[in-house]
Amino acid sequence: MDLKKYSKSNFEYAKEAYANLGVDVEAAIEKTGKTPVSIQCWQGDDVTGFESSSGDLTGGIQSTGNYPGKARNIDELRKDFELANSLIPGTKKLSLHAIYLDAGGKKIERNEIEPEHFKSWVEWARENGLGLDFNPTFFSHPLSASGFTLSSEDEGIRKFWVEHGIKSRLISEYFGKELGMVSCNNLWIPDGFKDTPVNRAKKRDILAKSYDEIFAVKTDDRYNLDSVESKVFGIGVESCTIGSHEFYMGCAMKHNVLLTLDTGHYHPTELISDKISSVLEYMKGIMLHVSRPVRWDSDHVVILDDELKAIACEIHRGGFSDRVHIGLDFFDGSINRIACWTIGARNMEKAILWAALEPVKMLQKFEEDEDYTSRLAYLEEIKTLPFGIVWDEYCERCGVPSGSDAWLKIVKQYESDVLSKR
Repeated sequence: MDLKKYSKSNFEYAKEAYANLGVDVEAAIEKTGKTPVSIQCWQGDDVTGFESSSGDLTGGIQSTGNYPGKARNIDELRKDFELANSLIPGTKKLSLHAIYLDAGGKKIERNEIEPEHFKSWVEWARENGLGLDFNPTFFSHPLSASGFTLSSEDEGIRKFWVEHGIKSRLISEYFGKELGMVSCNNLWIPDGFKDTPVNRAKKRDILAKSYDEIFAVKTDDRYNLDSVESKVFGIGVESCTIGSHEFYMGCAMKHNVLLTLDTGHYHPTELISDKISSVLEYMKGIMLHVSRPVRWDSDHVVILDDELKAIACEIHRGGFSDRVHIGLDFFDGSINRIACWTIGARNMEKAILWAALEPVKMLQKFEEDEDYTSRLAYLEEIKTLPFGIVWDEYCERCGVPSGSDAWLKIVKQYESDVLSKR
């Protein structure tokens, strides 16, 4: 049997099945391939980073597990990601934290970081056809030990972190200029109280002042897009997060920056998919941090569940592709870390393709006509359309393996040859 011919006939069948509902499969594949997905570097080394004197992970963040083969330096992290990159279809970016600087082993304070400390990352990204995003690192540092950074009442500490935030924005702008793909600079801080405070307002006044100073330095939106990220709580700051959701919505609107929606940073009954159109009614854009919260902000590897598909569908249905920047944010040290990258990113790509294949015009016409019966009937019917065949074709066109039997074999061989010897 000519398997290639058989596969092609399957794909023609799938195209026809979707075309019957008014969906152009070729256009869906093209759109998916052009949608950037920003993949988090910190999955590869459990959020350790490469500062010369890296300490314990703090700020309410935990990476659990001790699977063999964690990247120990920049070269290993890059080599590991290059393998993952070869197994993930589509347009990709790598999201860096400030602690992943390349300073040649020198101690560089975070308020002194410069584009030159990330020059090798830019060169590497260019060679691998990647964009870069950035994140200032407000945790795992002696000056974050009190639990307060940008909201600190110690003026010296506050100024240090303001300077770090400004430096990060300039590095992000440098990424965008050098690589020709806008860089998103995401600001998240761990500030908060373990027990109930009696003066939340003072801390939030200080935090607002810090952002006024950070955003007073202008950057070019063609190269850098700033984003601010909220959270319900963190380990050790369960009672009050200074940068709450309401605070950051106001901050984003005041400074005309993006609002980051992290799928793990809300109450368990809240859904990011429901928030996208509401936020975009008033803001210019969104940065997504897609993870998988299990009972809380546990940052499990992304799976192709209903919410992931709903997030992608909301972006597609609303025509928000140019205003929503998709990033991943999970870290699991209990299983093969390269497989984590691959599984999570491929599932995000699957969700984007799933959304692009949805017969939106037909479904929205049912809704406009108040024909909710047909809307529900077709929403259920499309679940059994031959999506997997289109996914296989998409992977083939991107030059990556389509099935886990193929890509997992490559990862397992790399584990045997490289990771097991670390």
